[in-house]
Amino acid sequence: MRPSGSGLRVKSPDLLVAESGTDLEGHGLKRTMGLFQLVCFGIGAIVGTGIFVGLSDTVARSGPAVVVSFVLAAVTCVFTAFSFAELGGAIPVSGSSYSYAYATLGERAAFLVGWCLLLEYGVSVSAVAVGWGQYLNELLNSLTGWQLPAALSNPPGDGGVVNVPAVVVMLLAAVLLVRGIRESARATAAMAVLKLAVLVLFCAIAFTAFEDGNLTPFAPEGVAGITSGASVAFFSYIGFDAITTAGEEVKNPRRNVPVAIMICIGVVTVLYGVVALSAIGALSADRVGDQPAALSLVVNQVTHSAVGGGVIAFGAVVAIASVVLAVMYGQTRILMSMSRDGLVPRVFERISPKTATPVAGTWIVAVVFAVPAAVVPLDVVMNLTTIGTLAVMAVVNVSVMVLRRTRPDLPRRFRVPLFPLAPLLGIVFCGYLIYGTGPATWLQFAVFLAAGAVVYALYGRRNSRLGRGGTEPDGETAAPAEAPATV
Repeated sequence: MRPSGSGLRVKSPDLLVAESGTDLEGHGLKRTMGLFQLVCFGIGAIVGTGIFVGLSDTVARSGPAVVVSFVLAAVTCVFTAFSFAELGGAIPVSGSSYSYAYATLGERAAFLVGWCLLLEYGVSVSAVAVGWGQYLNELLNSLTGWQLPAALSNPPGDGGVVNVPAVVVMLLAAVLLVRGIRESARATAAMAVLKLAVLVLFCAIAFTAFEDGNLTPFAPEGVAGITSGASVAFFSYIGFDAITTAGEEVKNPRRNVPVAIMICIGVVTVLYGVVALSAIGALSADRVGDQPAALSLVVNQVTHSAVGGGVIAFGAVVAIASVVLAVMYGQTRILMSMSRDGLVPRVFERISPKTATPVAGTWIVAVVFAVPAAVVPLDVVMNLTTIGTLAVMAVVNVSVMVLRRTRPDLPRRFRVPLFPLAPLLGIVFCGYLIYGTGPATWLQFAVFLAAGAVVYALYGRRNSRLGRGGTEPDGETAAPAEAPATV
């Protein structure tokens, strides 16, 4: 360990694993998730607002070349997924990329990664919740002919005053999460299967009206449009790394975490490409772009009935709710790891002995991030979330290269192929998509990072347990949590 006054101090992977109880039970958490549940959890965290709502924004920028934009975003994710898979198997703890940075780049970098994860998990769950209201209104309209008034279903700037459905879905997710990971995992699995079935049904319907002419001109804005579209499409993939936040609640995490990551990326990439192609082929880019509830619109136009669109809207309501559930879960586990290290208040590491979940931390996350969900327009939240996530993914690619050099002896069930080319390409693609977000988003992100640096200097560095030599704030040496019997 480097001197305690330095933000460069590194926390060894062995200490991270020992503190989390990886080979036993995770810090009071219970290992109840198998591989199937973990894959469903990953799909639950990924497939939602990005494809059901964000597809229309991507189409508006790239036209029929939206398929290329999705592939470009997927390639970025695949290279980084390799790094997440290796690190997730080598350091299977709830901290995810925050913990990986702590073990390789030092405490200051780890804190800033955790700060960025507030965007990826906390703020993105607000963005996801914003999109829920669009499809809830579409579903209500198809069932009853009535919709929530715009003032109560849209944020300011989008014709509303406060987005009530966004707040409701976040509070409902919190209720389920505090009940226990077993119940949450079952609900997420059921919702993941349902939304995959709905998207397959959408493709089957849309392809019946497929017309080649709708794909021309293929890239009306050229390479710039494809790049800009890929930056927007990337939001559709956010969440796959949430799999690594379940490292302390997964059975056999050294094997199951890497396998689940690769399965999820493969399934989602194929699914997104087919959905985008079928949507544009059925209705043309001009008619899909910038349309709310775009998938329901396509089905309504193809079937000349509101019934099909209602089915898609129901699937979207379920899909987006599952993303809120999974992403909020990831945020609470990240904060739990940071709290364990003393970098954020200790309330976030408190585990309820009754439910084996961080009850207080879950409610704090739900209430705090319900505010931007209620009053911030979706496009603003999406852009800032995207750049924060890309920055974290670049750090993960750096971390896997550093850990190969500093700890070549660490057990790894999965190794990045084509090393070091793959992580280097991951960094390049992340930088390329960051470029596509635009100067306004760069400035917002720079201000956000500066604020994080100030918070670290004023709170994190002073309260770091590693800086205190692994002691509690009162000066007593921290004792490892007693591990419950394996479930």
